[in-house]
Amino acid sequence: MNDNRPKNLDITTFKYPLPAITSLLHRLSGAFIFVGVALMLYLLELSLQSESGFALVQELLSNVLIKFIAWAVLAGLLYHLIAGMKHLLMDLGFGETLRGGFVGACITLALSAAAIIVAGVWIW
Repeated sequence: MNDNRPKNLDITTFKYPLPAITSLLHRLSGAFIFVGVALMLYLLELSLQSESGFALVQELLSNVLIKFIAWAVLAGLLYHLIAGMKHLLMDLGFGETLRGGFVGACITLALSAAAIIVAGVWIW
């Protein structure tokens, strides 16, 4: 059997279309929020245990690093939500063409960026 397939491809030279990038980011944000939501649930549990636990969480959330982590988790949630809605619309038959996929990816990125900026302003 003659195998003419390329070997040892350099994946850094691949040029992915925008819909593929947004889909990949959707998967990565899902994995990220899986861990991040666990951290947020721990903070919620700690805040609901007692008044001192609530005070501790308030003190922790005044820390810049913890605020950044909370913003990053919220950003992942927002992106995942908006990209998930785009995928649901595609399941209904909207944006299945190449042009529709590109427009959908652009809208997803624009709405996500706006939502993430608003969330950052709200947290800080």
